[in-house]
Parts: sequence; C-alpha cells; structure tokens
Amino acid sequence: MHTDPAKLSRRRLLGTTAMGLSSVALSSLMAESRSHFPAKAKRVIWLFMHGGPSHVDLFDPKPELIRHAGKPLPESYGTVETRRKVAQNPLLAPVKPFRKQGQSGIEISDFLPHMARIADAMCVIRSCHGDSVNHPQSVYQMNTGSIQMGKPSMGSWVSYGLGSENADMPAFVVLPDPGGGLKGGPPAWGSGFLPATYQGTTMRAGNNPILDLKSPQSSTRQRATLDLIQQMNAQHQAKREADSELDARIRAYELAFRMQSAAPEAVDISRETEATKHLYGIDDPTTKEFGTRCLLARRMIERGVRFVQLYSGDTNGWDAHENVLKNHTEYCARTDKPVAGLIRDLKQRGLLEDTLVIWGGEFGRMPMSEKGVGRDHNPWGYTTVLFGAGVKHGHIHGATDEFGLRAAEDKVHIHDLHATILHLLGLDHDRLTFRLNGLDQKLTGVEQCHVVKKILA
Repeated sequence: MHTDPAKLSRRRLLGTTAMGLSSVALSSLMAESRSHFPAKAKRVIWLFMHGGPSHVDLFDPKPELIRHAGKPLPESYGTVETRRKVAQNPLLAPVKPFRKQGQSGIEISDFLPHMARIADAMCVIRSCHGDSVNHPQSVYQMNTGSIQMGKPSMGSWVSYGLGSENADMPAFVVLPDPGGGLKGGPPAWGSGFLPATYQGTTMRAGNNPILDLKSPQSSTRQRATLDLIQQMNAQHQAKREADSELDARIRAYELAFRMQSAAPEAVDISRETEATKHLYGIDDPTTKEFGTRCLLARRMIERGVRFVQLYSGDTNGWDAHENVLKNHTEYCARTDKPVAGLIRDLKQRGLLEDTLVIWGGEFGRMPMSEKGVGRDHNPWGYTTVLFGAGVKHGHIHGATDEFGLRAAEDKVHIHDLHATILHLLGLDHDRLTFRLNGLDQKLTGVEQCHVVKKILA
C-alpha cells in the first residue's frame, strides 16, 4: 500500500459547504481502516520505560554474572562499544535475586513482585538489539525504526494504516511522564514525512486533557464559526497544491471541536470503582501518578484510540549509571503494580484478547559495573516484554550470551520487533509504505527483517 501525497488532499470532500466538512471524519475513518490480512490485535498500549531498564537485573538472569562478579569480562568477548568506557570494569552481579514464577517458570527479579504474579501472561523477548549506545538515537530507533530524527513513529504508521475507531478521538495518543525531558523529545512520536495529522496527540489527566482545547464560546456559536472558517480554509486549499500540513490543520480544527466533549470524559476517572483504582495503585502516593496514566490508557483504547504510548521516566528515568539498586527500586516501585493492574484489568474486561501491550525501553544495561554500583547503556542485547493479542503466553524467546552483553540466540533486531507488531495488527511491514521523492518508504527501512513467528500464538 502506498499513497501519493497529491491524493491526500480533501478538497473534493470539503467542497465549499459545512456538510462536506462534517463528512471528513466519517470518510477518513472508513478510508483509513485498511489491514492487509486478519489482525490478532486491534490496538496497542506501549509502556515505554525511558532511560533503559536493566535486563540483567529484571528479566534476564545470568548465573555466570554472579559467578564472575568482580572480574573483568573475558578477553574472548573482544572489543565492546560502550558509552562511558566501562568495558574493562569489573562485572556486576544482579543486584536482587531472581525467582521462577507461575506455571511457566519464567524467572523474574524481586524488583517486580506484582509483574511476577502475571508471568504466565508474558512473552519475554530476551534477544532484542539495536544500533546506538546513545539515548536520543536509541529512543528514535525504538520509536521510528531509525537512529535519525524526523522519521515517522510507529504510532503514526499505525494511524496512517488503520486510522481511529472513533471519529471524536485521535488514533494516536501519547501520555508523557509529567517530569518531562524525554531524550530526543517529541519527534519520538512525530509523523515525520507522513501527513502531519498522524502525529501523536499528547494528553494529560484533569479537566484540560489537551491544552487550549476548551472554547470560551457556546457550542452552537463555535460550530457556526468553525463551519465558516472551514469553508474559507477549503477554498484556500483548493487553490494550492497538496499540502499535508494545511490539510492536517483543517482536519485538526474539526477534530478539536469534537474532542471538546469526548476528551474530558475520557480522562475523567471519578466514576471508576475504588476496586479498580486500587488495582492500579491510585490509592498509594508512590504508584498514583503512573497508575492513573495506565488507567487512562485503558480508557483511551475503550474509546477507539488505536495506539497509546505511555512513558515512565523523566530526563534520566531508568538510566542507572550511578546506582542500579537505588534507581530501579524507585522506578519499579512506581510502575510495577500499575503495569500488573493494567494487564489484569484488560483481561477481566475481555480487552487483552485483542490488545497488544508492550513493556520496554530504548535499550538495556551493561553487565560491567560503572562507578562500582551502576551500569552503562547496552543496545547489543536486552529484553522487551509483550502481553496480549496474538503472542504466546508464559513464553521466553531468544537469549543473550552468558553475561547478558549481546543477543546470541534467535536475535530480534528493532526492525524485526516492529515488523512483528505490525503483523499482529494485520499490517505487512513491506506493504505499509508511503511514496516520498519517488521511493516507497516504510517503518522497517531497507534492510532485511522478518516477523518473529516463534512468538506468535
């Protein structure tokens, strides 16, 4: 599937009347909902642990790392590219013990007691790998498939391919960490060269989920004003060549009007039961913030949002250079119960059957120590965990080497992970394309990649 930008103009639909404008939402919704084959997943919730959680301290136990702790990495491992020149530093054992969990026996660290109880719902990929030791580039690659800024994010590609299930809500919603400071910034959820309408819409809790969304006018007067503005916009656009930003702006006005009533209701958790709030940890100061956003993610997908991305971690987040124990104790305490609560809540509502949930960061951490008790960045081998639609449950895929440094068995490059996620959504990564400068661009780039069929249920 590829689309010429010239075909994206809505001027024929818009015409010069408000009636034409009001049909944009429905026609766009129907036209953009196009999968390549039957999908296992209808929607995605991506729990992005910004900063790089340590796989060897959370999901990838390494007995050899314990046995060789305090010693250097064997010379047989050759040159190791690191961010802070820690290659010669002593190996650091996992800072908390691992235990087998559930009927599957998946080993999970004591850092995550709540997630440990849902081990049988996990599909743990222990052999992920990427191409950069730096945060911004790795954040971009995990989100867009490229270490370079400016490419469309996965959420944008999914929105482009499938559209939204609700004309009153955007297809792609982002719930940033209130601490801010994502390394790489908003381009991580940008639309790149895709039409601007497919970029992520950031939302927050409270009465104003989107800044400047509330209008001082009455809805009737605002509707009349908007109709007039949209007629003028359509006439303006009809005199010009296809312009995705202009087209997106016209559509955004219409969507914003509809969202003025839909969005506040979507983020209002006051009617949720106390039992549900407890499940997400909203009654606990430590878990309240992240738990609230996990609950909002569930409410978003219930209302037809196709792709929700939720970030944990401010500027530094899970970036445990100084002290793994201190850093991961804090971030696991904030997120462990809400993540487990989200999975349980989705399951009891029948939503996990067709929702894919992703847990992971932009990379993992090195087996060598940094400053004695910390760890440096490791993109060469790390863990991503999947739950829900279309993936095996209670399953481990792939492995890193005996110290957790590099992916060694059944390797899964970020492009393979992306191809697999698209596949679960009914999209062929080779056919989900966009024509740019005479070339068909795609999320997974030009290098060969594959769907990881061994994890499919």
